[in-house]
Amino acid sequence: MLSKKHPGFATRAIHVGQEADPLTGAIAVPIYATSTYLQEELGKNKGYEYARVSNPTRTRLEENLAALEGGIASRVFASGMAAIHALCTLFKSGDHVVSGHNLYGGVPRLFNQILVNYGLEFAYVDTSDVTAVEKAMRKNTRMVYVETPTNPLMALSDIRAISEVTRRKKVDLVVDNTFMSPYFQKPLALGADMVVHSTTKFLNGHSDGLGGVIVCSKPQQAEQFAFIQKAAGAILSPFECWLVLRGVKTLAVRMEQHDKNGRAVADFLSKHKKVREVFYPGLPSHPQYRLAQQQMTGFGAMITFETGSLSNAKKMLKKVRVCSLGESLGGVETLISHPATMTHLALGEKGRKAIGITDGMVRISVGIEDVDDILADLDEALTAI
Repeated sequence: MLSKKHPGFATRAIHVGQEADPLTGAIAVPIYATSTYLQEELGKNKGYEYARVSNPTRTRLEENLAALEGGIASRVFASGMAAIHALCTLFKSGDHVVSGHNLYGGVPRLFNQILVNYGLEFAYVDTSDVTAVEKAMRKNTRMVYVETPTNPLMALSDIRAISEVTRRKKVDLVVDNTFMSPYFQKPLALGADMVVHSTTKFLNGHSDGLGGVIVCSKPQQAEQFAFIQKAAGAILSPFECWLVLRGVKTLAVRMEQHDKNGRAVADFLSKHKKVREVFYPGLPSHPQYRLAQQQMTGFGAMITFETGSLSNAKKMLKKVRVCSLGESLGGVETLISHPATMTHLALGEKGRKAIGITDGMVRISVGIEDVDDILADLDEALTAI
């Protein structure tokens, strides 16, 4: 039990839900690798019946992530996409969702190729424009779904301003907070109703486990998602839960280093003669730099930059050595990717062009290596262009 009523972020990350095991005193939360639980007699158990419904390792993680985001509860799922799908199972045929037009490519793939078949309707708008969000809403709108900063163009949405609209319209505002983590951005405190993360990314931080989470602001939401976990079964395994619990203990120090390195890399790229444009909210040249300063307490590690052509991007990506070419982000290692052929391939050429994703764009998730090594690697790779 923590002694302070309102402990700091790093203290919560290390201690909430991470209390020593009552049976053995183990400091690290155990992996409860069990599919079922002993019941003393009919109708009498110790709070656990079957592992799809609940698991002690999972319970601990859900307590921890709720505390970090300032929610009343959280529910974890087998992946970030499983969490987003769980959100949408709250709706029925004919319900309408307003979504950002620049998102991780897997989200519109889920919406447009699967959920529309069940009668859900989607509108895509630039959520950095609050007026556009409000104009897109209808009588049957049930959710506004926002990713901020966006993937990969790093555009910001004013969470507080959008929440004022959604509250007036009695519509849920859901914010994907994966890029910033709860260390740098608190959507619930800014008026969001729910927060989602791919725990695969910064929360886990070590590129070794998939997962997703929904953080709730109301008890009814927590009850609904607990039922969805039980009924649909796309739960996070005890081992994956343990990986996130282990990773989140260092979230505060990792995010500080990610941010420090991210700022240095963004500044370097903005001055490099082979780079046409840099998308990073921590640069004064970013059109929403002031909003970034107000809404976030750091600028993070995600940067996108323009090399000018697919040929240039290919040449550059072939030369990196410290930076690892691969999908995903948020690991301690620097990961570099090509949105047009990787994360956003499913949008198609027209879809990418409509939102401003070019063939020459490269996205980098800046790791926590020595920053001079990252800069030297990028400089050498860019000379290939």
